[in-house]
Amino acid sequence: MDSFFSGVQLHFTIDQILWLMILPAILYFIVFCYLPMGGIVLAFKNFNYQQGIFDSPWVGVRNFEFLFSSGTLWEVTKNTILYNIAFILVSLVMEVLVAIMLSELAGKWFKKITQSVMFLPYFVSYVLLAALVYNLFNFEYGVVNNILISWGQEPVDVYSNPGIWKYLLVFFHEWKGLGYGVVIYLAALTGINSEYYEAAKIDGANKWQEIGWITIPLLKPTMIIVTLFAVGSIMKGQFELFYQVIGTNSLLYSTTDIIDTYVFRMLTQTFEPGMGTAAGLYQSVLSFLMIVGVNYLVKRVEPDYSLF
Repeated sequence: MDSFFSGVQLHFTIDQILWLMILPAILYFIVFCYLPMGGIVLAFKNFNYQQGIFDSPWVGVRNFEFLFSSGTLWEVTKNTILYNIAFILVSLVMEVLVAIMLSELAGKWFKKITQSVMFLPYFVSYVLLAALVYNLFNFEYGVVNNILISWGQEPVDVYSNPGIWKYLLVFFHEWKGLGYGVVIYLAALTGINSEYYEAAKIDGANKWQEIGWITIPLLKPTMIIVTLFAVGSIMKGQFELFYQVIGTNSLLYSTTDIIDTYVFRMLTQTFEPGMGTAAGLYQSVLSFLMIVGVNYLVKRVEPDYSLF
């Protein structure tokens, strides 16, 4: 066998090798992203399990008419957009701020330990996060209410208070993803030429001036690219976060229900695949229009930083 392979000479050009390397990614997107798009036809059908997808009767845009006639779709769309805008803005500010702070730390070991500790929550599953949140805010046994009672205060029923979850969800989203985002900006900071800072020190610049006139402007391309990718999924929401932490608590739907959880309930609880698919298609179209619009604005202002 060894003599057989030793006699076979394989000649590949650089282009062919590159295509072979990217082939698994191409197959992945074809199988898991493009082939399932055939299921979009469910949005225009009254799905029947006995007849299947293609034999179920066509209903035109009736599923969309039902969705738009109910106020629920507008409410979950508003929640999805506002939550994701908050996620993007808070993440951008905190990740850049923490990355700059870590880069300025003098202690090598302290810097590494701090970065590792910050990165650990990224590996915590949303199931464990939901258990953590429940044990913190449970009305009878939660840590927060036990502390309030020990201070002589009245306990707070967090799971019946929709307003407070607007802040809790943003906080826990940032707590979980901060370390991962910081790594991206730390990598960008290491690429900044130290000669810029040396020249600034010679000119008498202090640390704040170095950050304001060198660090942040040179981080701007990374900030724009990361934000553009985040905007591309702004309509996707964070299904794992909302579903695991909130679950099926209908008392909180007014401020915590997003398109993803709404579609999931349509597909599982009400057994309406047609309307669920229609809502998903509506979500995808809005995401596409949003990323194209934001990319167009970026291209008008900074053409070098646009995605296409």
